[in-house]
Amino acid sequence: MPRQRKVLAAAFLALAVLCAACTGPGNRGSSAAPAAGRADAVITVGSFNFPESVLLAYLYAGALAAKGFRVRVLPDLGSRELVDPALMNGLIQIVPEYTGSALNFLSLGRLAATSDAAATYRSLTRSAERRGLVAGQPAPAQDANAIVVTAATAARYHLRSIADLLKAAPNLVFGGPPECRERADCLLGLKRIYGLRFKTFVATDTGGPLTLQALDAGQIGAALLFTTDPGIASRHLVVLTDNRALQPAENIIPLIRRSTVQRYGPRLLATLNAVSARLTTGTLSHLNGRVQLAGLKPQTVASGWLRAQALIPGRQDVP
Repeated sequence: MPRQRKVLAAAFLALAVLCAACTGPGNRGSSAAPAAGRADAVITVGSFNFPESVLLAYLYAGALAAKGFRVRVLPDLGSRELVDPALMNGLIQIVPEYTGSALNFLSLGRLAATSDAAATYRSLTRSAERRGLVAGQPAPAQDANAIVVTAATAARYHLRSIADLLKAAPNLVFGGPPECRERADCLLGLKRIYGLRFKTFVATDTGGPLTLQALDAGQIGAALLFTTDPGIASRHLVVLTDNRALQPAENIIPLIRRSTVQRYGPRLLATLNAVSARLTTGTLSHLNGRVQLAGLKPQTVASGWLRAQALIPGRQDVP
């Protein structure tokens, strides 16, 4: 992304956060956001611009609200290149993250995440600390990038693994989020690790309906989705085996500003960790399906799951 567009996007994100502080849930009728240092300041949980991230933001926010914290969710803020800097700069206080991707971003690519979940988490905690952030405990749930094709494409080119794409790639259009071009675990990695050169790249969306529709319509031949995407199973797509370990461990984890942890004490981190501890990959896939396939609101799905886990009272809903 050109520098001018990055600056503009960052400015719009800052404006969105400020506007939400005036009119967002949990602060209705207030003419201004509480000052950051006041005890009654609202904790803002931001999310990336894809459905699972929004759902996770409501899960963490709902648990915090049940414990008496004043909290609001700002969903769909954008990609990691916008959201994590907003976290580091104090525009938001918490972001649901993924260990491997967060490590690559916070370390500026100097520390390579691996498939070793424990090692990746240890490296992330150190990188987060240097950025003024605290990494909560990782969930058992993982959601990594998946390179997928339709069953017809897999049969036509005899595809089982990503390495099998070597001969087929020049005939295929690859689809994925716009930032895929510049990420080491997407196009750059597919070229460096697997030697893949696709016919062209088409920017679709971040693990969402546009990518699935483009695959169905034959507009793209291969795509990047997420392993917990319910559309993979419902459309009988084929996930190609990452036999050269391009994708790192991607456990769900809350990233929190250190100043927020210091302000609210250990109860805040304990509440977030309690949510993470109950999240498995299967659970996350199921919850995603309720949002993306059944069409339920993420707040509704989050409320039901939190109640079932006794993380919020029986009659309480996520704010």
